Amino acid sequence: MKYFISLILAATLICVNLSAQTTMVNTRSDVYDFLSRQAQKGNIVFDDIIRPVSRLKVTELLDSLMVHQDKLLSIERKELAFFQQEFGTNLKPQTWSNTDTPKFIKKDSNGRLRLLFVEKSTFKLNIDPEVALGFISSDTQSVKKVARGINAWATWGKHWGLQFSYAEATESGSGLNPDKVFTPAPGIILNNPITGKSFNYNQTKAGLYYSWKKGVISIGQDNLLWGYGENGRPVLSDKAPVFPYIRLSLDILKWLRFDYAHAFLASNVIDSNQTYFTGNTVFGGEHIIYRPKFMATNTLIFKPVKGLDLAFGESVIYSENLQFGYLMPFFYLKGYDQYSNGNRAQAGANSQLFVQVSSRNQIKNTHLYASLFIDEISLSNISNPQKSRNQLSYQIGAFVTDLFLPYLTLQAEYTRINPFVYANLNPTQTYTSNYQVMGDWMGNNADRLLVSAKYSPIPRLRLMARYQFIQKGSAGTPEQQYDINNPQPSFLFGLQRKEAEFLFRANYELVNNLYLMGSFGVTSRQLAPNFATNKFQSLSAGMAITL
Repeated sequence: MKYFISLILAATLICVNLSAQTTMVNTRSDVYDFLSRQAQKGNIVFDDIIRPVSRLKVTELLDSLMVHQDKLLSIERKELAFFQQEFGTNLKPQTWSNTDTPKFIKKDSNGRLRLLFVEKSTFKLNIDPEVALGFISSDTQSVKKVARGINAWATWGKHWGLQFSYAEATESGSGLNPDKVFTPAPGIILNNPITGKSFNYNQTKAGLYYSWKKGVISIGQDNLLWGYGENGRPVLSDKAPVFPYIRLSLDILKWLRFDYAHAFLASNVIDSNQTYFTGNTVFGGEHIIYRPKFMATNTLIFKPVKGLDLAFGESVIYSENLQFGYLMPFFYLKGYDQYSNGNRAQAGANSQLFVQVSSRNQIKNTHLYASLFIDEISLSNISNPQKSRNQLSYQIGAFVTDLFLPYLTLQAEYTRINPFVYANLNPTQTYTSNYQVMGDWMGNNADRLLVSAKYSPIPRLRLMARYQFIQKGSAGTPEQQYDINNPQPSFLFGLQRKEAEFLFRANYELVNNLYLMGSFGVTSRQLAPNFATNKFQSLSAGMAITL
């Protein structure tokens, strides 16, 4: 009954008197890999340094590939036709059947089977189920996951779009990891304390969008990704639970793009001054107030020549009060921080700088990328180990596709995160939300070497073999981080773990957004203090209906 009520609620929210044009594509959709590979081959120009990307842009790119199908492999043409069912040209405003009557479990004008849809004039509404069943088993433990919910989106008129998704999930078994510690799996927020061998949580995303030819304004709650990375992103990833944000994306010129976001994060730090007694003994007789936490970020993306993207960004994590200066796009955030806080560390915010370089098909069928995330750096002492404060992260990687076999892609990637990156002396200004780091899931003082091979022997079947080696050191203390009288601890100080993993994974998209999944992995792990080697195998299987 509650899922039926949620379905009606979503339809009610979407069917208000709005005009719509675009929504955003789930950051985990396979269409990103397909379009990224086409950009890597020089067939399109795909602006995906910051995700999610709008459905309208995805549609335009797929349409351009339809015009130039002679450049595609046979398997690519079949996959293109498949993605057109989800993102085809009928997403653009045009005249559909002039009726308000919803259609249940039928194909829409793109030939895509829907649970419920309405197409009238320039209005389009879709509501689909969201279901996941999964099972993971290893030598020592097993976990089962069941999730169910809905996903809805609508476009109307020339400018407006809206989407909503809700899923309730339960994980049970003997190997639970509710805190999602040291895993790339996205963080969660529990509905209730863990009871027995299971826990329950919700996953909710929503967004309202206003778009025009050169830009989109978004208000909603979703993931926000920045940069590339096969198994982690140093700047912004989907490790932290989704958070609300306001976002402005502009295509200023053919060679210049701009992106701004202001996010409302969860500090999980109790404000003892505002927390008050309720006058009874229920839940300890307290109403807890948490300290507010925010993030503002700007990015300029330059395209000096075809295939080369240079992105320069900055972000600020601040707390206590919403500040107008951080709500202004095109503003130098660090400059405002110095202005408003007198350049004092005790009063200021936590600022970062980052750079991304991306080269696609400048070397045939190759994507080269590198990123640099600067939390703190002393340029005058950058090479002096006694005085340096190089609290930064970097990542370099390369993809080469159609190598030896059509649709075979090989990749190598290295990521290093120096000590104290993402940390801060003020617990309300760490680079986290809901206890989860917003950058790479490994956290600071860690590195990862990864090599992989991907292959699609038939349309929609994704095979991957991957090896990665990870080292993780101590997180350290604020006293170590800010001690200017002693050298910064060396990289990987207080070594905590070494881990080598081989993983084979297969995903097959049976019909649009219905996935069958399986994997097999072998892991060799060494943990402090004795670093005895522990080897184990894991096997997973599952299915998911998701958007």
